[in-house]
Amino acid sequence: MAVSVLVTLLYPLAIWLGHGRVEPRLLALLLVLAAATRLPSLKLKRSSRWWLAGALLLAGLAIWNNALLPLKLYPVLVNLGMLTVFAYSLYAPLSIIERMARLTDPALPAYGIVYTRRVTQVWCVFFIINGGLALVTALWASAAVWSLYNGLIAYVLMGFLFVGEYLVRVLVKRHHRRLDAQSGLQQDGQHV
Repeated sequence: MAVSVLVTLLYPLAIWLGHGRVEPRLLALLLVLAAATRLPSLKLKRSSRWWLAGALLLAGLAIWNNALLPLKLYPVLVNLGMLTVFAYSLYAPLSIIERMARLTDPALPAYGIVYTRRVTQVWCVFFIINGGLALVTALWASAAVWSLYNGLIAYVLMGFLFVGEYLVRVLVKRHHRRLDAQSGLQQDGQHV
């Protein structure tokens, strides 16, 4: 898994450094490597199989046509895959963020369920916007701009979303603790 994350993080930099120096069909081997690092998860997730097929299709197109564009479309594929997983989970019994939250708090309160659903929706919007920007940079921007956005800016934006969501979560929990405390005081006053 660590190799997969490392290859994904370094992919835009490698494409930028290789642009004009290395033939796209050779750069496509990076995409094949990224796909190969995901092979162990194929037995676990159906979505991994679709992602693998998409990555190999892009690599195949880059090799066949010796073209850079299919390689630059990889971040679009990643965002589309993540959007699909997150959006699908909104129709499943548990949203993906609720599943993650239940790992640390199996008895998630009702407000937590509503909150995790909303966070899942926010991530869906993020993947739509980020995927759209990845597509725009792939089609109309230079290799340097594409690499800057997909290799740095997109990760910074993702980091801001993580931190922002964490801060909002702290505030939501604090608010609900206050409400619970006030409710407990009111109930104690009624029993006197």
